[in-house]
Amino acid sequence: MTGIDERPRCHWSGASDPRYVAYHDLEWGVPLRDDRPLFELLVLEGAQAGLSWATILYRREGYRRAFAGFDVRTVAAFEEADVDRLLADPGIIRNRAKVHAAIGNARAVIALEDAGSSLSELLWSFVGGRQRRNAWPSIGGIPAETPESQAMSRELRARGFRFVGPTICYALMQSAGLVNDHETGCFRYAEIEDPG
Repeated sequence: MTGIDERPRCHWSGASDPRYVAYHDLEWGVPLRDDRPLFELLVLEGAQAGLSWATILYRREGYRRAFAGFDVRTVAAFEEADVDRLLADPGIIRNRAKVHAAIGNARAVIALEDAGSSLSELLWSFVGGRQRRNAWPSIGGIPAETPESQAMSRELRARGFRFVGPTICYALMQSAGLVNDHETGCFRYAEIEDPG
């Protein structure tokens, strides 16, 4: 698929939607090792469950506002009054289970930190600390989950995280650049490098 600039892109990138194209071109698959953006993606990928990514992408600024810029300690301190506030906020997906999961996941990130680790260290451990560079010629070959995402899901659940099934974990691995799943014909496939 190509956009107005004629560069080849992944088929899913929706070459006619500028916001979606920008997300594909600038963010998706770029390796992230900072806990704050990783926590943000964890929350957003969980919020996406049962919905399209576009639905979440168009609400991302609403999420950033509602969840205090995804500051993990602030979110972990949210109480029931904050849950009520969030459930009344049209800028996010108003689903009680997903809101509670975001708060619980912030607390689970803090528990990791208290144990001397980090969300980044844990997530990247499932790919040996380096981006996996796949070679999918088309979207049809890209799996919905992998043994690594299944293992990640089990470990996150054991540590108290929620909305972290293996499909959500694989979507997180793709968006956070733990794997490079750009189609091989996409201009971003060769551009993305993991500095490790």
